[in-house]
Amino acid sequence: MPAESLLEETYYHPLKPPQGFAFQRVYTDDRSLDETMLIEDGVVTLVPRGYHPCATIHGYDLYYLNVMAGPTRTWKFHNAPEHEWLLKD
Repeated sequence: MPAESLLEETYYHPLKPPQGFAFQRVYTDDRSLDETMLIEDGVVTLVPRGYHPCATIHGYDLYYLNVMAGPTRTWKFHNAPEHEWLLKD
């Protein structure tokens, strides 16, 4: 804060059908954290900070349940600047 909330998150990932797979990348602007993880059905990932997009392969559905923890109940974030164009009309 004030620019962004201090939050840690966990993600639980079920896939449908369960034999599928996906990927999650967790990274920061300065790339001091930059990890890409293989997601299989039932995997839990930890996001200590930064961006954390997920994607699965064609034909599978990826769901996630995320839990956030931090010192305040405020959710303030920003999008990765290089991907902001995706939100434009």
